[in-house]
Amino acid sequence: MTGESPQYDLLVIGGGINGAGIARDAAGRGLSVVLAEKDDLATATSSSSSKLIHGGLRYLEQYEFRLVAEALGEREVLLNIAPHLVAPLRFVMPHVPELRPRWMIRVGLYLYDRLGRRTHLPGSHGIDLKGSEYGAGLKPTLSRGFIYSDCRVDDTRLVVANAMGARELGAEILTRTECVFAKRADRGWQASLRTARGVECTITTRAVVNAAGPWVKQVLNDRLHQPSRDNVKLVKGSHIVVPRLYPGAHAFILQNDDRRVVFMIPYEENYTLIGTTDIALGGDPAKPVASPEEIAYLCRAVNRYLAQPLAPADVVWSYAGIRPLYDDGTADPSAVTRDYTLRLDSDAGAAPVLSVFGGKITTYRKLAEHALDKLQPWFPAMRPAWTAGTALPGGDLPAGLEQFTEGELRRAWPWLSDGVRRALARRHGSNARQVLEGSQSLSDLGSYFGADLYAREVDYMLRHEWACTGEDILYRRTKCGLHLTAAQQEAVALYVAARVTAC
Repeated sequence: MTGESPQYDLLVIGGGINGAGIARDAAGRGLSVVLAEKDDLATATSSSSSKLIHGGLRYLEQYEFRLVAEALGEREVLLNIAPHLVAPLRFVMPHVPELRPRWMIRVGLYLYDRLGRRTHLPGSHGIDLKGSEYGAGLKPTLSRGFIYSDCRVDDTRLVVANAMGARELGAEILTRTECVFAKRADRGWQASLRTARGVECTITTRAVVNAAGPWVKQVLNDRLHQPSRDNVKLVKGSHIVVPRLYPGAHAFILQNDDRRVVFMIPYEENYTLIGTTDIALGGDPAKPVASPEEIAYLCRAVNRYLAQPLAPADVVWSYAGIRPLYDDGTADPSAVTRDYTLRLDSDAGAAPVLSVFGGKITTYRKLAEHALDKLQPWFPAMRPAWTAGTALPGGDLPAGLEQFTEGELRRAWPWLSDGVRRALARRHGSNARQVLEGSQSLSDLGSYFGADLYAREVDYMLRHEWACTGEDILYRRTKCGLHLTAAQQEAVALYVAARVTAC
């Protein structure tokens, strides 16, 4: 930021997927944008998801047809604009007659196949689990099931890609920078921002977007002084990671006797990701953890299906995220709508603040479009929606990720191991060229930390992706922390600390 009181069109509060998506969309429409995130990008909800881009099959039971249709449409868009981060995934649902009748599942899958466009993904059908690759690891009593398509995603890197895209279009992305106060002044907003080092500055902006996730109500009431009758319902969703439970590249969607579903998803090659829970949270949403009760619940849910039972002692990692859902008055956390609500406060035409309640990672791009549609009256010269047809940074892979990885990267850097080449392509897409630019041999990549992670990639993340701690690198920009020993993780943290003077 330059000048005594920099002026912007839009201040976005919150560096999760919604804030980053709105910042990119707005910058591409010609607005001057600054985003303030009090921690690292995707520190909270956006890095703690089930890592899926999906329509939400179970939402059909709640008659959320609009949300499912929009999510299914976005699934196709994201496959096109972020092919390095979003990949097709087949889901197997073993049939348990006493939970849901077969006809009900068939009807649901028929609707799921037809509510949204489907150009990349195969449709659903029934399968015989006995003797099939899809029955491996399951109890032999499970004989029939169904299979359908959705997608997996690297959730944190999707946020980072949107932030990088916003920056390329002129937005300022300020991490470790908190909006401590804002008030309306001179037909706009005057906001005070404070860095983690305690440096404060004042900016002026024509509009504010409050995309603070679990803190959306707190920011609206305490920082912007805009009391609202809208409330947010905080719902904790916990996940566990265990050594790989079954062969194959498919995931499972498992019905539970409380009518919820639990996913088992291949994760980081050697593991299985299991989630999620739905627990109403009444306290502080900062730093949630998976409770022993939630871990036991997830183990019980999958043990109905697994031939070899899973125990809490098998868990190698767990995490929890807080879903900031719009409070629609529903008592059951699992039944609260996953749709988003955008609230615009403008005090009879005064400078607006738009607050984001709810939403899911799959629909972030559409949410951003709707948010800017609501702000359009204050920016009549704003250009039209554009993000559906424009690749995210790293996503310009016309021949696909596999061809880029095994074609261009292999030819240009033949000395890279298969693991390093795939890791770089999967994390950075076409930007892997920038990571490797100028390197002639393995020694040019610098120190090797393990898990296909070299110092050169760490340096790239420090310079270009706002990382500034070991945790940023190990558990958000990558998931290498899951594969490294404590000593190796400490080596990464020390390397980062030696190169970052302050966050």
